[in-house]
Amino acid sequence: MALDAADLGPATALVCRECGEKYDLGPRYACEQCFGPLEISYDFAGVSREAIEAGPRNIWRYRGLLPVPSNVESTPNTEPGLTRLVRADHLAESLGMQRLWVKDDSGNPTHSFKDRVVAVALAAARELGFKVLACPSTGNLANAVAAAAARAGIRSAVFVPSDLEQQKIIVTAVYGGTFVTVRGNYDDVNRLASEIAGEQDDWAFVNVNVRPYYAEGSKTLGYEIAEQLGWRLPDQIVIPIASGSQLTKIDKAFQEFIKLGLVEDKPYKVFGAQATGCSPVAAAFKAGHDVVRPVKPATIAKSLAIGNPADGPYVLDVVRRTGGAIEDVSDAEVVEGIRLLAATEGIFGETAGGVTVACLRKLVSTGALDPEAETVIINSGDGLKTLDAVAPVVGPSAEIAPTLEDFRASGLA
Repeated sequence: MALDAADLGPATALVCRECGEKYDLGPRYACEQCFGPLEISYDFAGVSREAIEAGPRNIWRYRGLLPVPSNVESTPNTEPGLTRLVRADHLAESLGMQRLWVKDDSGNPTHSFKDRVVAVALAAARELGFKVLACPSTGNLANAVAAAAARAGIRSAVFVPSDLEQQKIIVTAVYGGTFVTVRGNYDDVNRLASEIAGEQDDWAFVNVNVRPYYAEGSKTLGYEIAEQLGWRLPDQIVIPIASGSQLTKIDKAFQEFIKLGLVEDKPYKVFGAQATGCSPVAAAFKAGHDVVRPVKPATIAKSLAIGNPADGPYVLDVVRRTGGAIEDVSDAEVVEGIRLLAATEGIFGETAGGVTVACLRKLVSTGALDPEAETVIINSGDGLKTLDAVAPVVGPSAEIAPTLEDFRASGLA
């Protein structure tokens, strides 16, 4: 498709986040002047609470705020979004908090927030003429790309580290696309994907050559939180950090809603959560640095195991601007966080969710986060994807014979 014929809704240009250089919409992701990352600029029109509420019960209710065609909801896609916002009173009580909510994105089609970003990337990629949907991934993105491509009737090509959790490997492979495991960590896989993208002109690597469009999908988390809270912003929000894009885009969503008059302009604090075994952004924040030093990941939270996070510096900007903080927790604390969320709210989060809950507890205990202020935390994926993390520490309460006598003797009554 000729790029001037592409329908990308309210999107008007690509803008460098560093130097401000502008480019026409198209399949580019880095500035030619300074090599800074590009993001979408918009000309919003006709966006209102009423228009949004009248839309479909998925992310396409926000299509007037995304770089997608006006008819996006009529093309085959996984229709992610509008996941539940759970009032977490039991978890709040256990942590000594007043008002706490869990945005539970495990309810998406492939059970993680990645369905959001992939849906937006797919819609834009098709408008830009790509024929194959591809990605490097730590697991959840692989699941989402393979499923979205199958639903759209196009080929997928997915690349993951060979030591990925078995559950995520199976879930990706079942969709039947091209699936490659790579001997290396995520940063190795990502470098390889960038090289392949340079040779395969019709392959849309969602988080490489169409990354500016892909990243905008995370804004829908912020939009939904504000709408589900009754068109208002929370006082505080805790977000897991992998590449950092989810955190920066939720903040962007809040800012867009404020500028459009859809919510009241009020202060809010953004907090980040990392596993200690891959915590380059937390380390930079605590040291007062503006540069994020890459690390080699070593954590059970593989979905957050990005040692050189692309949006790390922008995460630091958002957190410092809003008066938040970035914390990190050990793998043992991650497992405790998973179990605490499950036991108090009946939500089985994956390791990234455990990171967020454990960091929330640490932020409260250190006084960095106000326990009396309304707080939202993100559970970005389903615990069934990371069973190995909790398998060693959970199991049956007892094993008994099929008799009433054995049940009584067990002391379980």
